Amino acid sequence: MAGLLLLPPLLLLPPLLLLLRTLHIWPRLRWLAADLAFAVRVLRCNRALRARALAAAAADPRGPEGGCSLAWRLAQLARQRPAHVFLIHGARRFSYAEAERQSNRAARAFLRARGWDAGPGGGAAAPLTPGATVALLLPACPEFLWLWFGLAKAGLRAAFVPAALRRGPLLHCLRSCGARALVLAPELLESLEPDLPALRAMGLHLWAAGPETRLAGISDVLAEASAEADEPVPGYLSAPQSVMDTCLYIFTSGTTGLPKAARISHLKILQCQGFYQLCGAHQEDVIYLALPLYHMSGSLLGIVGCLGIGATVVLKSKFSAGQFWDDCQQHGVTVFQYIGELCRYLVNQPPSQAERGHKVRLVVGSGLRPDTWERFVRRFGPLQVLETYGLTEGNVATFNYTGQPGAVGRASWLYKHVFPFSLIRYDVTTGEPVRDTQGHCVATSPGEPGLLVAPVSQQSPFLGYAGGPELDRGKLLKDVFRPGDVFFNTGDLLVCDDQGFLRFHDRTGDTFRWKGENVATTEVAEALESLDFVQEVNVYGVTVPGHEGRAGMAALVLRPPHSLDLERLYSHVSENLPPYAWPRFLRLQESLATTETFKQQKVRMTKEGFNPSALSDPLYVLDRAGGAYLPLTPARYSALLAGDLRI
Repeated sequence: MAGLLLLPPLLLLPPLLLLLRTLHIWPRLRWLAADLAFAVRVLRCNRALRARALAAAAADPRGPEGGCSLAWRLAQLARQRPAHVFLIHGARRFSYAEAERQSNRAARAFLRARGWDAGPGGGAAAPLTPGATVALLLPACPEFLWLWFGLAKAGLRAAFVPAALRRGPLLHCLRSCGARALVLAPELLESLEPDLPALRAMGLHLWAAGPETRLAGISDVLAEASAEADEPVPGYLSAPQSVMDTCLYIFTSGTTGLPKAARISHLKILQCQGFYQLCGAHQEDVIYLALPLYHMSGSLLGIVGCLGIGATVVLKSKFSAGQFWDDCQQHGVTVFQYIGELCRYLVNQPPSQAERGHKVRLVVGSGLRPDTWERFVRRFGPLQVLETYGLTEGNVATFNYTGQPGAVGRASWLYKHVFPFSLIRYDVTTGEPVRDTQGHCVATSPGEPGLLVAPVSQQSPFLGYAGGPELDRGKLLKDVFRPGDVFFNTGDLLVCDDQGFLRFHDRTGDTFRWKGENVATTEVAEALESLDFVQEVNVYGVTVPGHEGRAGMAALVLRPPHSLDLERLYSHVSENLPPYAWPRFLRLQESLATTETFKQQKVRMTKEGFNPSALSDPLYVLDRAGGAYLPLTPARYSALLAGDLRI
């Protein structure tokens, strides 16, 4: 009888599901479930982070647990999981207990330089004062971490200097963050030797992280640390007066000018401890990290995020696409953190035996384009791709927890309640947000590109940059929706579709106008990358004498063993892009120029232009009248400048 009573509802279930799908309600219910599940994960993460903050505040300030959140968390893991492997670097392995001991030694060495009585000999001449900044110019290696953690425990601020900086940009970075000391990698000393007089003239105390130096006035900080005891230092030395206090400087990439020192607060360090928990990772995971530690993705998300869940990190000084899957097999990697083009490098590798039977289940990062996403999952899956969005100095982050290909997150009402943000209309010509007659910004409609902004509050602050308030200009927008409100300007254009998915559109500085229309470099690049003979693309705008705006130019790297098919390329862009978005110039290259964080060099390429007499790369120009791309010879270049060649 009970079975008969259940029969009518069961018979109604298939047509009910069909109705839900027909009305497009079923996907919305599925996404709502994902929104709710992620909200629960956020609540659990916040509860855990709040408990850590309260425990650190309540701890005995004379003990190691009474310090900053970073020192407190490392001490806690060393106590709870002493033998668990924290770090793998080459053939070296370090447990959480060993990481604690190594950082304690480094802390005592820095405290001795502070003049603090860290043992026999304390109170000697002190080159450092409490709260001073010590710059680290080091590759990704265990010693970078011990020195960073040691500085935090000693109540000193670290400044992560990009390893490639020299001369003027290096001196600028050191001055802007007020560095009082600099720790150098020994292998960099030869290239830095011309800068040493200027560094000494700044009054910097110079250390090398290793014994391979015989230069006068440069001592080995690792030797000094190894001579110290490994007992914990008192927590009060690193305990902040406020969670908003600056504890670290990380430099922006400087793609549009000199790098700026972004202030990183104790609050942000604590928040980053929750990164991998929000991504769904756990303490038994093994995380593969091949990103520079001077970059937020490597240090704050990768290392601090790993500490947050108490997992293991495989740290690589340099990414190798050919060695990646062998490393994953050797170390049992389960999580891979990517940035920029790393996934593209992997799918462009020839197949290998090591890529089969791996344990990688989750890849987390930012900057993965849709075409590479699909190829990556199809070839290396099953695995989950979790694309995220965030900025070093920003106060907003998004997570694509639904796994929707090409999206960077969701704009559901639930997510925006936890992490508030808005998309507002932006005028590419003026470089300013569009405002209505009341002087307020205008929210975008679904499908319309908009500037991503986030309200500045006590929970999501913007600390700005070291070096003067003028550096913050343009990053804060006032009176956005109501008088007196303040929003952080990310400088990025995103699109929210009618289903609530967020997709990255372009950087405000990268989008350009041509023929009165806005051209998004990402849209053009994705169209070109779908050609089977194109491996990599960098799209940017160049100034053409006699024309308003900027004309599109695409630097191409061909996929071996293919050759450039100009006829197919022209047909493809004419079929897949509006006429104003067609690249007017092509530049064939062996490889694309990128920064050390794998971002494409658009500014440099824009400056180099399209003069065939100044560039050795093969160049091509669009001939609108002939409907083809032609080699850009000096004669055609002259005809273009004279107005005789129509593009």
